[in-house]
Amino acid sequence: MAKNYTPHRIGFYIGIVAVWQIISMSGIWPGNVFPSPYEVAEDLAYGASDGSLFYGIATSMWRLSIGLGIAIGGGIVLGIVMARIELVNQTVGSLVLGLQSIPSIAWVPLGILWFGLTDGGIIFVTAIGAIFAVTINTYTGVKNIDPHFIEAARNMGAKGSQLIASVLIPAAFPYMISGFKQGWAFAWRGVIGAEILFSFLGLGFLLNAGRSLNDVSQIIGIMVVIMAIGLAIDGVIFKKLENKVMSRWGLR
Repeated sequence: MAKNYTPHRIGFYIGIVAVWQIISMSGIWPGNVFPSPYEVAEDLAYGASDGSLFYGIATSMWRLSIGLGIAIGGGIVLGIVMARIELVNQTVGSLVLGLQSIPSIAWVPLGILWFGLTDGGIIFVTAIGAIFAVTINTYTGVKNIDPHFIEAARNMGAKGSQLIASVLIPAAFPYMISGFKQGWAFAWRGVIGAEILFSFLGLGFLLNAGRSLNDVSQIIGIMVVIMAIGLAIDGVIFKKLENKVMSRWGLR
């Protein structure tokens, strides 16, 4: 039976907030440099009351959803093609490995030049930052399928798109889940980073606005929101999906 570590986790975060409060009260740094938890919460409450916080969250999540959707779709197709066609793997595959090393933020100048200061540019940065992780994990998953399993499916009449949809993707799915999870992390960082440099709405824009106003409370508050959203999506969506897939495949 799995242990419930929720009380320990809650206690841990309460401890962090308590230490944070003690440091802020110690006077080591002035309040405009190191605000207290109350001041940060007050700033977030103000952003929630005027709607700017919720609008920023909704805008960033909308861009993330589209960018990550493009990355997952494109990554699955490219990963399967690389795994099934050796010529593509030897050529495009080497390029994919090289492009994966480029940080998402490095794509921002191209995004601005190609799409201007628009949603399209931010979505481009988000998608390009995540697609290669999905591609590589899909490729690995397909390559690790037992060839006899594929041959048996072919002998039973599976071919083309039916072989891909009914055999390759289900068999490679445990690896693909890891790719989706990595892709989500890269995409989330990419969308926030792009919004900071594009200065075009979203949570990244609110971070940049806090910097422009010298409002450290706003900066820390938005960082807390970004972290909370990341933990929530990882726990509610990816962790549960990963556990379900691993249990079904008998991997845990």
